[in-house]
Order: sequence, then C-alpha cells, then structure tokens
Amino acid sequence: MCKVDRSQKQELVASLKQTFDEMSLVVVTQQVGMTVYESSLLRQSMREAGASYKVTKNRLARRALEGTKFEALQPMFTGPTAIAVSEDPVAAAKVCVEFAKKNEKLTIVGGALGKEMLDPTSISNLAKLPSLDELRGKLIGVLQAPATKLAGVTQAPAAQLARVFSAYGSQGDAA
Repeated sequence: MCKVDRSQKQELVASLKQTFDEMSLVVVTQQVGMTVYESSLLRQSMREAGASYKVTKNRLARRALEGTKFEALQPMFTGPTAIAVSEDPVAAAKVCVEFAKKNEKLTIVGGALGKEMLDPTSISNLAKLPSLDELRGKLIGVLQAPATKLAGVTQAPAAQLARVFSAYGSQGDAA
C-alpha cells in the first residue's frame, strides 16, 4: 500500500470538498470483493450517465464533508466506501441501483440530495424518477406539439384549410 504525504492529502480533501460543493446528489456505497473489471464497468456507466464514482479514504472524505451541505453523511464513511456523485439529482442513484441489482458486491449505504438525507430505499425510489435529460426531452416534446400541429394545418390542401376557416366562421355566426 502506498503512503500519501500531507500535501497530497490536502489536495485530495480540497478536490473532494469542491466535488461536494458542485454536486446535488451523493450516494454512499460499499463494495466488497469487486474486481477491477466490475469497478471499471461501474465507472463507465457513471460517466455515460453524467455522474462519477470514486473510492475514497474514509478519514479524508469525512474531513472534506465538513462545512458542506452533505456534512450529515460523515457517519456513513466506515468500511470499504465509495461515492457516486452527480449534478443531476437522479443520475448517480439510477446507475448505482441498476448496478447493485446485477452485482451483489455493491451495497448502497445511503446518500443525500442537497441537505436531505436518503436511506437506501429513498435512493431506490429516486432512481425510478426520470433524469433531467429525460424531463427536458418531454418538455421540449410538449412545447413542440402545438407548433407541429400548426405546421400540419398550414400544409393541408387548400380545400381542407377552407373548410377549417368555414367552420370557424359558422361558429362565429352561431355565437
């Protein structure tokens, strides 16, 4: 095992603290017996989802949590701990839950969404929600629907358009 000198520890703590300040979700996990290949698969899945996964030294992680919105997570850092973090409030949870279903070597200990503490059940429920990208796609679809319908009406043959105007005109006469 390689030794980390004091300046490297300070850099690690500062880097972790910056990560905690920038992210909205932290999921604390324990992985016992995971192979390098399995860990690489998990990291790759995290990157694809816009999240990251990092094995941490518990003492340094607890120190980095001090003064952040995730400070209440400190007691969870015991044993072989790793963290999954994401700006998207759902991404890291989704990947952790999916990976844990397939690989029993990964256990979700808990986490936090902002200052809200989450237990493993809450993280599983959070993982069922659509991600920010999925929500944005749905919103764009809703916004584009009227424009698409308008384009369909304007591209209709002249006779159909005349019938639409005639129908609106007869509604006006009836009123």
